Amino acid sequence: MSGQALPVADGRQVRRYARAVVRRHPRALGLALGLHALAAIAGLAAPRLLGDLVEAVSRGTGTVTVDCIALAIGGFVVVQSVLTRFAYFASARLGERVLAELREEFVDRVLAIPLSTVERAGTGDLLTRTSRDVSALSQTVRFAVPDTLIALVTMLFLVGALILVGPLLALSCLVAVPPLYAVMRWYLRRAPQGYLRENAAYSDVTDGISETVDGSRTTEALGQQARRRARTDADIGRSYAAERYTLFLRSVAWPVSEASYVLPVVVTLLLGGWLHLRGLATLGQVTAAALYAQQLIEPLDRLLSWMDELQVGGASMARLLGVARLPGDDDRRSRDAAGSGAGADAGSRGGGGSRDGAGSPDGAGSRGGAGSRGGAGSRDGAGSGVDAGSDAPGGAEPRPASSARASLQAEEVRYAYRAGRDVLHGVTLRLRPGERLAMVGPSGAGKSTLGRLLAGIHEPRSGSVTVGGASLHELPLADLRREVALVSQEHHVFLGTVRDNLTMVRPEATEREVREALAAVDALDWVLALPAGLDTEVGTGRHQLGAAQAQQLALARLVLADPHTLVLDEATSLIDPRAARHLERSLAGVLHGRTVVAIAHRLFSAHDADRVAVVEDGRITELGSHDELVAAGGSYASLWRSWHG
Repeated sequence: MSGQALPVADGRQVRRYARAVVRRHPRALGLALGLHALAAIAGLAAPRLLGDLVEAVSRGTGTVTVDCIALAIGGFVVVQSVLTRFAYFASARLGERVLAELREEFVDRVLAIPLSTVERAGTGDLLTRTSRDVSALSQTVRFAVPDTLIALVTMLFLVGALILVGPLLALSCLVAVPPLYAVMRWYLRRAPQGYLRENAAYSDVTDGISETVDGSRTTEALGQQARRRARTDADIGRSYAAERYTLFLRSVAWPVSEASYVLPVVVTLLLGGWLHLRGLATLGQVTAAALYAQQLIEPLDRLLSWMDELQVGGASMARLLGVARLPGDDDRRSRDAAGSGAGADAGSRGGGGSRDGAGSPDGAGSRGGAGSRGGAGSRDGAGSGVDAGSDAPGGAEPRPASSARASLQAEEVRYAYRAGRDVLHGVTLRLRPGERLAMVGPSGAGKSTLGRLLAGIHEPRSGSVTVGGASLHELPLADLRREVALVSQEHHVFLGTVRDNLTMVRPEATEREVREALAAVDALDWVLALPAGLDTEVGTGRHQLGAAQAQQLALARLVLADPHTLVLDEATSLIDPRAARHLERSLAGVLHGRTVVAIAHRLFSAHDADRVAVVEDGRITELGSHDELVAAGGSYASLWRSWHG
């Protein structure tokens, strides 16, 4: 199972959001309900007219009125059909509009999720929410909600018509209330949690299968096939049990509901006959009442049939809204919304970069790296928000950071991926504005974790990370993106042209700026050699780029994004070592004056840096220039001698 599932909104939050959606579209909702009400009223005419016809025939006067009543009934049927057609059209249009808004808002929420939260929860939960839950909610919004509203309106008018025909006859409908109330109360108490468990179990299945597929070679190499199969079987077993429980709920609720439909018609006929024999109701009233009771079955059946779908949709809505209720992230969201708007906040996560930096499985710059929907980068990405965070529409020139804000500092920071197991132990690091710092050390020492803290991706368990004296975690996302960016070895190429993959970080970038960015990362020659140059379609199903080429594109985005402080986590690891050194020197020239933290195993990066920090066992054990550390004869000197042979 996933370590820590993403939050789920409670019933109050779901209802509040539903009310907000209703308030957002009062006219469209009023039009749809009004048309359905008129259609329901038109449908009430036929039973009443038939009742009048039966009454007239029973008195021997029906031959004169039968033609007129038949024409009137036909006319009302036509009117009802026309009104129903336009009512359904209005409902469908409203449903599609609401669904489009829900999807857009959910995408904004998803792209605003802190990377650390996704890593703790596992990708399966998020993947299930973006696929299965969105699909379930689509079904609910498109069909369940409109049909439920139609059923309620129709039932309201039918009950009103029954009361007008004869109050005593209307009492027959009450016989269905006790069994329906009892079974629906029992069902609604259990269904929401049942469907939430079902969706959560499905998330575990998705997470386990995707993990098995992604690590298939490792699984085979280590002979862990049986263990992975056991994990999958266990996940499927939990999913089966959860679905069986909701099936049990339906198997109890639906038979009782179906039986309850018939009771009003039967009781109306019995009660009506008894009242007619005693002169308390005419034959026409009994006929009309029986027809109205019969007509009640269809909307009642529709209402109860969609009740299950509404529970599924409600559970999906709670899971989708829960993405916006991340613990500890509310303050930042409110500050960001006040500063630059939710659209700019979330939108910037669609750009270039990686899960952690330039390029990733989630998209180059999507939630990391230089790039965004509306501006440079992301919360985790290179130059994130350089444009998206600005007030100028369409992006603006990067805001030069003041020298004070350029000072990035970590004070006594501790961090743990699991409670009670710190991977960083009281690390203090003060970066000088404009310096290039190299972090080296053995694998697993905590270099990448420290880099993520410096980029504002993770929040320290204790201690603080500040820029210009302001805590990174307390900065609005737009401001954070202008200050610190992280670029990792992960990369992604979006479906589109090479130009699109670059200018997503700065839509207003000129041809010259794009070419200069490519030249800065030694990519201009091979890009121009592509079939259509900058306009070549790349990405899945298009012209395939090698891993090194994709990484160069991510770094070119970084150059266009022009971040103020940059954390490079093995950003050139996929490039040939000789080319990588040349590339890093080229980048050093382009990023001159910017603060750069380079996490690397290739020690030529440390040789070229202003200072070197040696990280061992979650602590900085040595800090100084290359020459100073070599002369000190400590861990760095040993690494240097070993690397140099």
